[in-house]
Amino acid sequence: MSTSIQSGDLFDVKGLIAFVTGGATGIGLLIAQALEANGAIVYIFGRRQQSLDQAVRTSKNGNIHAIQGDVTNKADLERAAKQIQSAHGYINIVVTEASVELGAEDFTHTFAVNATGAFNTVAAFLQLLDQGNKQGNISQKSQVVVTSSIGAFNRRPGLGYSYSASKAAVTHIFKQLATTLVPYDIRANIIAPGFYPSELTIKTLEEREKTGWSKSEVPAERAGDAQDIAGSVLYLASRAGSYVNGNVLVTDGGRLGVFPATY
Repeated sequence: MSTSIQSGDLFDVKGLIAFVTGGATGIGLLIAQALEANGAIVYIFGRRQQSLDQAVRTSKNGNIHAIQGDVTNKADLERAAKQIQSAHGYINIVVTEASVELGAEDFTHTFAVNATGAFNTVAAFLQLLDQGNKQGNISQKSQVVVTSSIGAFNRRPGLGYSYSASKAAVTHIFKQLATTLVPYDIRANIIAPGFYPSELTIKTLEEREKTGWSKSEVPAERAGDAQDIAGSVLYLASRAGSYVNGNVLVTDGGRLGVFPATY
């Protein structure tokens, strides 16, 4: 049997069932839109119903579905998993993107959302991910992906110590999951974005629209956009990235290369 190396086959996600936390806004929404526009069925999860409803209206094929809930609430995550189980019986990929930036006095809540919430999301969907492998609707194995941040590696705490520390924590958790979940054929990977449009970066992006980006700040001299994050998630979610496990995909326009960083 011949092996196709055509881009349309390598990056195909048609029929894939996905769950994206934080999928109503920012990078989470861009990820949901990228998957859905290319044939996936996507469930987005978030606290604000109005934002979820707005996100659903952006779907290209009518396959973005909203589930309201909070990643810090295990019962909400279990309810979401049961809803998808009733509709499909399995899932192929879980993307945890929900995150917050708070001050030093809010370490506990920042970690609850950015690290614990991501871990609990994976735990809630393990059985459905296992069923995804058994379903065999796609060639690649089931996968969990976390949207971390270059803040996990940058030694300058640009968004604060609690945010950077929580992203370093969740990055390591997903590296550990990549090893722990091997017996179950479930992969774990990390996307570490730099500056992308989101509620956390809006002030900086508005300033840079006036001043522009310098190479000393971001060598690419721009923020990331929908195509950049779509390329990252479509690679990991498709046959193209099926041999990848425990990987950190940095998409930052070269920012870590010009800052003191450990990566």
